[in-house]
Formats: sequence, structure tokens, C-alpha cells
Amino acid sequence: MALRNDVQAFQQALLKSKRILCLCGAGLSASSGLPTFRGAGGLWRNYDATALATPEAFADDPGLVWLFYNYRRHMSLSVKPNPAHYALAKLAEVKANDMLCLTQNVDNLSPRANHPLQHLRTLHGSLFDIKCSNKRCGWIARGNFDDPFCPALAPASADVPPGETLPLLDPKQPLDPIPVDQLPKCPQCKTGLQRPGVVWFGESLDGDMLQEVDGWIDSDRIDLMIVVGTSAQVYPAAGYIDEARRKGAKVVNINPEAEDRSQMRKLIRGDFAFAGDAANLLPVLLEPLIGKLEGQT
Repeated sequence: MALRNDVQAFQQALLKSKRILCLCGAGLSASSGLPTFRGAGGLWRNYDATALATPEAFADDPGLVWLFYNYRRHMSLSVKPNPAHYALAKLAEVKANDMLCLTQNVDNLSPRANHPLQHLRTLHGSLFDIKCSNKRCGWIARGNFDDPFCPALAPASADVPPGETLPLLDPKQPLDPIPVDQLPKCPQCKTGLQRPGVVWFGESLDGDMLQEVDGWIDSDRIDLMIVVGTSAQVYPAAGYIDEARRKGAKVVNINPEAEDRSQMRKLIRGDFAFAGDAANLLPVLLEPLIGKLEGQT
């Protein structure tokens, strides 16, 4: 039996694969310089970042939550897609309707790498979509790249010289609270605050999008499931791995911890695991189908 990290064996499986499903997580964008906010170093000003990603946190202190998300917007606008983004975009071009990429990332780097949007589903929304916090309203504006999002959030859009710490990120420096009246209200209902168009913990993913994904999965056999930069612990996204297996897919896990014992136990015969940086691994692994990437560094 081939080794789980045998590049040649994987490439042979890749060439035999007609339909490919891909699931991407924060590790895909790590080489671009974006923090994952998971595990070690996952705090933001001593806040567990996941504790700020809830409707309750926004209701309690919308200014604080907006500072966190404006900082993430600014960071995403300040970096570039890395070779892993471009490799997946090229694979989507080559496979067309025979590939679907599901990303949990909200950073907009995959679209900036020219990933065909018809073959990409952003499961958790986008930092650059804005919607109303009033659930009864339904207003949404897509593609807002204002930086800062509003004048009150300017501290979260500041740049500092290398080696220095942005005052916003220093938990020893107190934050001036942002009054609610300095945050934009919804232009439609005039009552709800505008909020990031991302899916927070405790919220449901877009039902229409999930139906589209289920329809693609159910329509035919899946030969290969590529899991990139995620430990696949968040549902329903993680459940797509099991669905792909039921449709016949081999699974390849590409992640710095992919060859850890705990991760290897999740694999079955015929699966692959490659531990390392997706930006280095994906262009090599996918080369038989996408060729050599030129100028994407």
C-alpha cells in the first residue's frame, strides 16, 4: 500500500478523479499573513476571538466587535493571495463543473486569486458583505471595501512599522469605547445597526447555498475530497467529508498537523495526508492538472 504522504501516488489518484470536492479553512490563508485565531496565539487583546463572533457579543458591545472585524478587514486588504489560493483557482478552471470548493474563510482571498465564483461557496459569508443586525429586515450590501468601515473604527485600520505593536492590539492599553451612535445604521429599516456579513456562532448558514451544495454532492460520484488548512471540527462544514466518502471519495488532508497521530486516525485506506504549508504543497500536488504556477508568490 502506498504511503499516505506519497506525492506520486496522490497525483495518480488526482489524474483518475473526475469530480473533486474541496473544503478550505483558515490555514489556507495563513501563508498570506492572516492569523487563524485558533489554538496558540488565537487571542485578540486577551479576548478569545470566537467569543467576539456571536450575536450576543455584538448586542453587548457592537463597537468592540466592530473593532475586531474592522481589523480583520484591514488585514485581509493588506495581504495577497498565496500560491495555494492560485492553485485551487486554477484547478477550478480546469475541472469546471466537476469541482466545487467550499471555503470557511471570510477574507475574500480566493476571489482575489480569480477563483471562478460559480465553483466557489463561501460557507461563512464575507468580511466585505454588510448586513442589518435586525433579523426582520434582510438588508445586505455586498462588496464593501471601505477601510476603515466608518470613521470611528479608524484605530483598527492603522499601520505600524515592523517590530512595533499596533496600540489596538496591546491589551495593556485601554480601548476608548465606541458610542453606538457612531456606528452606521441600516439604510433600509433605519433601526438596526450594520454588522459584518459573516456567519457567527449560533447562526445558521445560508439555506439556499446549502441546498446548492447538497445538490452538487448528490448529483454524481465524488472521486476526491481535498481538505486544506482546517482541522474539520466545525459543523456542518466538517460533515461534508463524510458525505464525500459516502459518494466514493478518497480524502487528502493538507495541513501542518495532517500527519499527527490524532489526524491520521481519521483516515481510511486510500486516503492521503501531507503535513506542511498549503502554499508550498498544493502547487506541487496539483501540478499534473494545473501545470506550473508562474509568478504567483
